[in-house]
Amino acid sequence: MPRPFSQGVAYFKQMSRLSQFFSLQYKRVKHGLTQIRDTPHAIAGGVAIGVLFGFTPLIGFKTLLAVLVAWLFRCSKLSAVLAVTFHDILLPLAPFFLRWQFQIGFFIISRPHRLPAKLSPKRFHFENYLSWKTLHVLWPTFIGSVVIGAPIAFVAYFLALEIVKRAQAARARHPKPS
Repeated sequence: MPRPFSQGVAYFKQMSRLSQFFSLQYKRVKHGLTQIRDTPHAIAGGVAIGVLFGFTPLIGFKTLLAVLVAWLFRCSKLSAVLAVTFHDILLPLAPFFLRWQFQIGFFIISRPHRLPAKLSPKRFHFENYLSWKTLHVLWPTFIGSVVIGAPIAFVAYFLALEIVKRAQAARARHPKPS
């Protein structure tokens, strides 16, 4: 049965607000990246590190680890933090990402290769995730997050590099009077 026209309009307005939200977040991060006073490669490296750590299941340690790795590789720590934070706007989709990461990691680690068992609410007990058995879930999820995050971080590096180079070139062409 088709939806009434009013429901379709409400759905369109809701999707329009969602796209406006993502657009606003993108503009904020882009503005933040272009204001950093560092080399384009350092800024883009920080973005790539932040995106990679944004995909990891290490909730609570993502930002700290991104800053530490950015410091070790002499990249922009601020851009790493911005990239991790930008990734967090996808938090409502986290259960789907984590499940895909687990499936990919489980497939890679298992011998012979196989997909994990279906997830059912009957087998899900929160107290199981507060024990050492958590590593049986965390390790495949971490491996899957690296498999998914590395190519996206690679692309994010070159996108950020181009954005920052253009912004710095435009700033050099039109200096602000002091």
